[in-house]
Amino acid sequence: MRPNVLQLVPSFDQGGSERQAIQLARLLHESGRCRVRLACLSARGVLRAEAEGVGAGEIQEFPLTSFHDANFARQLRGFARFLRANEIDVVQTHDFYTNVFGTLGAWLARTPARLAAKRETAGMRTRAQGFVELQAFRLAHGVVANSDAVARKLSEDGVRGSKIVTVYNGLDAARVSVPTGAGREEILDALGLPRGRRFVTVVANLRHEVKDIPTFLRAAARVRARVAEAAFVVAGEGPLEERLRGLAARLGISDAVFFVGRCTRVAELLHVSDVCVLSSVAEGFSNSILEYMAAARPVVATDVGGAREAVVEGSTGYLVTPGDDETLAARVSALLEEPERARAFGEAGRARVASKFSCEAQLEKSLEIYGALLARKDAASESRRAAAVEDVRRGGV
Repeated sequence: MRPNVLQLVPSFDQGGSERQAIQLARLLHESGRCRVRLACLSARGVLRAEAEGVGAGEIQEFPLTSFHDANFARQLRGFARFLRANEIDVVQTHDFYTNVFGTLGAWLARTPARLAAKRETAGMRTRAQGFVELQAFRLAHGVVANSDAVARKLSEDGVRGSKIVTVYNGLDAARVSVPTGAGREEILDALGLPRGRRFVTVVANLRHEVKDIPTFLRAAARVRARVAEAAFVVAGEGPLEERLRGLAARLGISDAVFFVGRCTRVAELLHVSDVCVLSSVAEGFSNSILEYMAAARPVVATDVGGAREAVVEGSTGYLVTPGDDETLAARVSALLEEPERARAFGEAGRARVASKFSCEAQLEKSLEIYGALLARKDAASESRRAAAVEDVRRGGV
């Protein structure tokens, strides 16, 4: 019998958690091995059309304004009713807000399998939020970590080891596939980038300091001094952009740094990039790294979270210490100066993503977890029923 599975997403904004949740819902639906529903805390966002395209029926919204008002209790009751009415067997959540709301609501509804998620090691939550999330994990039957590094952090924080399971993000290769015949000059013109440059690219939101784009810009200034034709692309949007533009100006590289905003043509951007960078001071498991590697780009990444679980030092790219703009610049410069090595790194990276971080691997691991959780609940229920029957029998003797 196919289980009824609900994926609860925070919103449809362009973010790693949201994209992974929608992708997993699509994979589950297309597999035909379970019945899938999608629900959200906010229906806004550019990924809404993609979510509707999953084909999982109407998307239910449970809008929150706070965890501390009457609306929270009202939405929680509505969510629990929805789970019972639709006989949901598995609820899977994907970030802090859905972990708290979703696991509590699923606990109230007595949903058989409650699966929470953790996607970062540090840097995103306050101590109070961390405490609240730990309580949510206590209500969950399992907690998905997107890297072994995150799994270790969960264990250190007190989550029971038997609850923790690592499921790597899956990468749909089609997301970074460039249409056949697309030329470099044509793509550069479409992206508003100049011809005749060597591009070093970072794809990251500009909403959180944890992405540490200032280190990328300081490294860019060093690279520019060594490789005259180097130029730098920052693909992402957020309130930090103005401050970062000011830093680029103070470093004297404004003419070489291109802030392209939210990029809807990631495949084309990566296709014209020579080196790709992750400069974060904290991560769980970076979707950007997988996209870089799947596009056959060499990677220079800070050694945070699960980065070393993806990047093989000296084979698919290089790992550097967070905040070390000098080493970051040296590694990027070396790859720009040695294009044959850069190409070899890129091809090795593409092969690694295909073998270890595919959508198929993500799907199979997720289905395996659902099956194990539901089987455990069935076994526990059967054990309780048997014990009750035995008690009645003994009482009747």
